[in-house]
Amino acid sequence: MTSRNDRAQRYWRHNLRYLAVLLSLWFVVSYGAGILFVDALDRIRFFGFGLGFWFAQQGSIFVFVVLIFVYVWLMNRLDRRFGYAESGSPPERSPHATGERAPARDGEPGLERGLERAP
Repeated sequence: MTSRNDRAQRYWRHNLRYLAVLLSLWFVVSYGAGILFVDALDRIRFFGFGLGFWFAQQGSIFVFVVLIFVYVWLMNRLDRRFGYAESGSPPERSPHATGERAPARDGEPGLERGLERAP
C-alpha cells in the first residue's frame, strides 16, 4: 500500500510541477510581454501592430491555448509513465452517450436519452 501511495504522491508532484512551469510561462507572456515590456516590443511590427500591443490583445490567449495542448501531451506522457494511462479500448456504448431510448424498467416506458430514475 505504501508504494501505491508513494507512486500517487510522485505523480501529483510531477503534475504540480507541470502546472507551475506552464502557468509561470503564461504569466511571463501575458504580464511581461503585454504590460512590462510593451514599449520595447512595440518597436517590432507584427501584422501592422506593435508586438507588445499584439501580445496584450491576442498573444497571451494564443499562448494559453497552446499551453493547454502542451499540458495534455505532458499529462498523457506522465499517465503512461506512472501506469495511469487509459487502456485505449473504446468506451462502453451507453444509451445516454448515444441518445438512444433506454430500456423499459418495471413496466415504465423507456425514457428518452438514457435518463432513468434513481432506484
